[in-house]
Amino acid sequence: MPKWLSNMGLSAYEYQCNRGVRIGKELAERIGKEALKYDIFLSIHAPYYINLASPEKEKRKKSINYIIETLKAAKWMGAKRIVVHTGSYSKVDKKWALDTVKKELSHVIKEADASGYSDITICPEILGKNNQLGSLEEILDLCSIDERLIPTVDFAHLHARGQGSLNSPAEFEKVWYILENSLGRERVKNIHCHFSRVEFTKGGEKKHWTLKDTEFGPEFSHLAEIILKKNIEPVIICESREMMAEDALEMKKIYQKLKGGV
Repeated sequence: MPKWLSNMGLSAYEYQCNRGVRIGKELAERIGKEALKYDIFLSIHAPYYINLASPEKEKRKKSINYIIETLKAAKWMGAKRIVVHTGSYSKVDKKWALDTVKKELSHVIKEADASGYSDITICPEILGKNNQLGSLEEILDLCSIDERLIPTVDFAHLHARGQGSLNSPAEFEKVWYILENSLGRERVKNIHCHFSRVEFTKGGEKKHWTLKDTEFGPEFSHLAEIILKKNIEPVIICESREMMAEDALEMKKIYQKLKGGV
């Protein structure tokens, strides 16, 4: 995969462990060596079913283990970041959920440090459904517990959660202002991002779409404009439906075209 991505002209790869951390050491190391050879930035997406806000202590304990397993795979692979869904408050009070996740995430960091994984960045993700713990404000609050944490800013999720809130460069710039004001420029200049168009309902995210599905937002050109204006270098993972690599390349072309016009 890293060689194939490099041949396409791409430079980042997010390995998916969304259904469980099933990759072995040998394969992880092989991917890592190939990524190093072709200068591909590696990250891993932890399992979707992690829920550090579960009312059941045993489920929270298992969720911590899933994150540690993802960190272990990242260590084998040489991946620099892992992306984590922190949980849901569909069955619990929002404040209790946030306080509980902060406490459990602190346990994760301590265990990660003790296991030799302190060089891998944990990136809690902004989530797209309203019953998920994952608004921009909540994720920034979580990242306040340790300066090594950085958000995964999923712009499709942010757009869906805000009922179509990202419709201009100014609205993307407002997000960046909030990030910088909360975390500081140094911490966010290489922040982790996901991008695609998205369909949403009153409950938030419904379905990811491709760049060609122009009836859905947001527009990548609006984000690219702010990246250039702010002189930042985020890692951007394309999450277009069944067109991730192709749309990632198109996003790169949009960025380069705008850069040429600056």
